Amino acid sequence: MTISKETGDHEAGDSTRPDILAIELRTAVMRTSRRLRAEATGDVITPGQYTVLAQLRKGPQTLRELAEREHVQAPSMTRIVNALTGQGFVSRTAHPTDGRQIRVTITPAGEDVLAEAREQRTAWLAHRVAGLSAEDRLILSRAAHLMQKLSAR
Repeated sequence: MTISKETGDHEAGDSTRPDILAIELRTAVMRTSRRLRAEATGDVITPGQYTVLAQLRKGPQTLRELAEREHVQAPSMTRIVNALTGQGFVSRTAHPTDGRQIRVTITPAGEDVLAEAREQRTAWLAHRVAGLSAEDRLILSRAAHLMQKLSAR
């Protein structure tokens, strides 16, 4: 069985092979993730700001911690946090044990904008799922549970 590197096409019977299924799942997850990010951001917060706000719901973090978690350089994280601070979505406070660092905390306004973005994403996806047959929704439900198991640590 040969997979076209350009199109990813393969024979229908091969779709359960682990390597083929992994390609299809990765592609589907990436496309869906991209689309969800685009559906719920833009006017108020960017996708990068959204992920930072989501990280800060876990508790206050330093700029370095945020940059490491988001896999960006410190100057990029500083720009994101500066923008969020300017919008009133995060606040900066002195680190309790290291005076050289600051900690970033999500504000109530940041919690609100994050919740609104999540609701928009959920609404967009729910609308798409509603257009599927009951059988396809059942398959997606099972797939969602399986994917959560796959990605559990």
